[in-house]
Amino acid sequence: MENPLLKVHQLGQSIWYDNIRRGLITSGELRALVKRDGVCGITSNPAIFEKALSNTADYDQAMRALVEQGVGTNKDIYERLAIQDIQMAADLLAPIYHDTNRRDGYVSFEVSPHLAHDTRGTVKEARRLRSAVDRENVMIKVPATQAGIPAITQLVSEGTNINVTLLFAVDVYEAAATAYMAGLERLCASGGELAKVSSVASFFVSRLDSLIDERLNTALDVADPAQRDHIRGLLGTAAIANAKAAYAVYQNIIASQRWQSLAARGAKPQRLLWASTSTKNPAYPKTRYIDALIGPDTVSTLPDETLRAFRQLGRPQQPRLTENWPEGLEQARVRLRSLGQLGISLREATDQMLTDGVKKFGDSFDALLSAIEHKRQALLGPDLARQDSNLGEASPAVEAALKEWRASGKVRRLWQGDTSLWSRTDEDRWLGWLSVVERQREHLAELRQIADELRASGIRHLVLLGMGGSSLCPDVLRASFGKKANDNSHYSGRGQRSLSQGGFPELHVLDSTVPAQVQATVKRIDPARTVCIVSSKSGETIEPQVLKDYFADAIQSAIGPEPVGSRFIAITDPETALHRLARAEGFRHIVHGSPDIGGRFSALSPFGLLPAALMGVDVERFLDSAMRMVQSCAASVPPDANPGVSLGIILATFGQQGRDKLTFITSPPIGSLETWLEQLIAESTGKNGRGLIPVAGEPLGPPEVYGHDRLFVYIRLNTAPSTEQDAAVAALERAGQPSVRITLEQTIDLGQEFFRWEIATAVAGSLLGVNPFNQPDVEASKRATRTLMDRYQQEGGTRPGASAMLEEAGLRLCTDARNADSLLSAAPAWTLEAALAAHLSQLRAGDYLAINAYLDMSPANGRILQQLRQAIRDKKRVATTLGYGPRFLHSTGQSHKGGPDTGVFLQLTADDSPDIAIPGRPYSFGVLKNAQAQGDAEVLAERGRRCVRIHLGADIHAGLAHLHTVVQRALGEK
Repeated sequence: MENPLLKVHQLGQSIWYDNIRRGLITSGELRALVKRDGVCGITSNPAIFEKALSNTADYDQAMRALVEQGVGTNKDIYERLAIQDIQMAADLLAPIYHDTNRRDGYVSFEVSPHLAHDTRGTVKEARRLRSAVDRENVMIKVPATQAGIPAITQLVSEGTNINVTLLFAVDVYEAAATAYMAGLERLCASGGELAKVSSVASFFVSRLDSLIDERLNTALDVADPAQRDHIRGLLGTAAIANAKAAYAVYQNIIASQRWQSLAARGAKPQRLLWASTSTKNPAYPKTRYIDALIGPDTVSTLPDETLRAFRQLGRPQQPRLTENWPEGLEQARVRLRSLGQLGISLREATDQMLTDGVKKFGDSFDALLSAIEHKRQALLGPDLARQDSNLGEASPAVEAALKEWRASGKVRRLWQGDTSLWSRTDEDRWLGWLSVVERQREHLAELRQIADELRASGIRHLVLLGMGGSSLCPDVLRASFGKKANDNSHYSGRGQRSLSQGGFPELHVLDSTVPAQVQATVKRIDPARTVCIVSSKSGETIEPQVLKDYFADAIQSAIGPEPVGSRFIAITDPETALHRLARAEGFRHIVHGSPDIGGRFSALSPFGLLPAALMGVDVERFLDSAMRMVQSCAASVPPDANPGVSLGIILATFGQQGRDKLTFITSPPIGSLETWLEQLIAESTGKNGRGLIPVAGEPLGPPEVYGHDRLFVYIRLNTAPSTEQDAAVAALERAGQPSVRITLEQTIDLGQEFFRWEIATAVAGSLLGVNPFNQPDVEASKRATRTLMDRYQQEGGTRPGASAMLEEAGLRLCTDARNADSLLSAAPAWTLEAALAAHLSQLRAGDYLAINAYLDMSPANGRILQQLRQAIRDKKRVATTLGYGPRFLHSTGQSHKGGPDTGVFLQLTADDSPDIAIPGRPYSFGVLKNAQAQGDAEVLAERGRRCVRIHLGADIHAGLAHLHTVVQRALGEK
């Protein structure tokens, strides 16, 4: 018996195959379908490709090769794979294309469903895909949305073959057909060859019956007996009736003068293509829609199961579509009118189907991209830092947020700079960090040139002078790479080449105005062989300014008549005050940051990369590693597979549930990462009375010392793990504490963490309802400091400070009037122990203690401060933070003043002996530091925060030891 599929061709209809995959082409199966069944075209969609990718091994080898080649995002990989399939299929069908004079032989390729409501985006992507495929017989699929219709006109006018998809309503089909003609007219006007352009209008069939039948069955439930037979007679008829109505429009169009004029110039009609031809209702014959819609100048696209069923069961004898056409068309129209008489709106149904169709295709595309990304990450193995989570009872809330972010396209919107994700203000101006890795790869030669020149000049020390975002990343790099970069001993851990070459200068980072800290840095360098990097995004930050003045004087004294500007490098945004100063003073180099990147998001910009290059880090490898995370967090990666987005959702979800103390545990060799994370999280989210509280550097404890307000993040370096940390984290998880585990294979992968956490912070800010790119409360402390400094100069040198409420054994306690009343009412006797006991008694579940120490960051000070916070943590079961002033003012200071009112503050100051003068300034470092401390305390008091200040006197070590003893007594420990 003759193959029914071949018989269909004789009746004027083309059969296209709704399926494509690599094995179908390479195995010869597609060629067999062409030869045996007369298949003369192919349509595809993301659901088809996702099924092939997930259920077959067709793409494993090709994917592995692409990942090893470093091909970018999951979408890049998808397009590479899909385009290869499209090209192979197009080449196989090319003889049909030529033999049929471009009527058949097409392969369809879909623009991203996420562009369904974006005309310009659709046109841009269609052009790109057409160029990438580079085959005459490719059709670009464009949905028949409001945005898609004008895109069709534009693309056809450029000579692009178009498959108009997601057509359900007859009038929308007519609009698509009109758009096709308008495009041809434009093409003709520009001298294009109309005969080279083809189009089909994919009119979806069976989905309409599914929806209308559901409503008819509902109507049956309430209908009176006289109506029921009529309603039953309408079941399963809407789709074919709707298709006939569309075909009538097609006939009217090709008979019109407008079309005849185009046809005379060689234009090909836009044939109706019957899509969704498989039956959804198992009660209907599998060939129902194919049998009924065979007609001249049409196409039927069949999925594999339907094609096989028709090959076996099809009995095409005549073109059923046009059989008894006038009568059949009128019958179709009567049936459609009957639906309206029953209160079933065909317009509402087709509108819903278009909306659902766009969503379904978008969901399928996301599923495809997610599947590719999971495979990509698995193939990257240890080259991509891994992320796992133990979420406990929060899992449903996290899962719901992930789904909402995917359904709303928020990852794409983030990359597009959609300010509605945050506060609808200026967030789009601060997203340059999203693309900075790619941009910085283009400036590697400049970084190498500066590094090589400095290395060859005999410079042995680099001192970076900065604050906040300008200093914290370089400090992470200094602590993680410094000594190893200088002695050429740091390797990847897998036998690869060294991360750096020997002989580079040693990097020191100075972000303090504490005189002892300044002096400690000076003692570690040889000023005659030192270059200073003045790093300030705004170019107006006071600390780098005064530090620059001090070091210029010290270096000038050491080098004699040589211009001191040659010993300075500036990193700043264009045309800042620092930029102008650097030009005027002849700085050795001026390197610009990006005005569209805020300070704390600048780690992968010159603010982080230039110091890295100068100290000998292999910045190219560093950026290559970072790029793997950028690609993993790309706009095309759905939230469930997106490490940065999923992390941000986890952080915010736990924060909203009261677990807002984000507690870091980090392998010792990369432990300094915590201070960078602390600034990023606190300054970005701590505002409007909400935010996450990062807990960095807190000593590890057993599970029983922690409350129910923690989320633990364990960042583990595989090449240098800590068994103590491994055991502690495992114990915490067994005790029911939620955790996120991140595993880096090697130190060079720190760049991945910078980007992961930047994305996560932006996402968390969205969910928390804050603008993560501003810092409104940081300026408050700066203003208070300026006021105090002005008063100091006007009053002839009276040091900023506060009156002591209590003095005991060399320690002085100060606080504001409101907090003083609270302490006095709670203290049984007015002693230092009683006052501190009253102050610490204010700590409640969910609060945290912040130690703000305006002291030098010496190991001796650090040890006792850690003992102090551990004692309070263990007794009060609250989180504790430790910040050194004035560094923390540019970091956690924002959260202290603008974040949740859950902090209890212990500010520590001391006399500066000796103090250090600042050349050219009417004040010393000690005066400036005291003003910063006092200004900080005053703003905390203005905001109603619970804060006391303990002044330790001149002997800091003795003062700290005594304070520790008093605190222990206040806690009831002694």
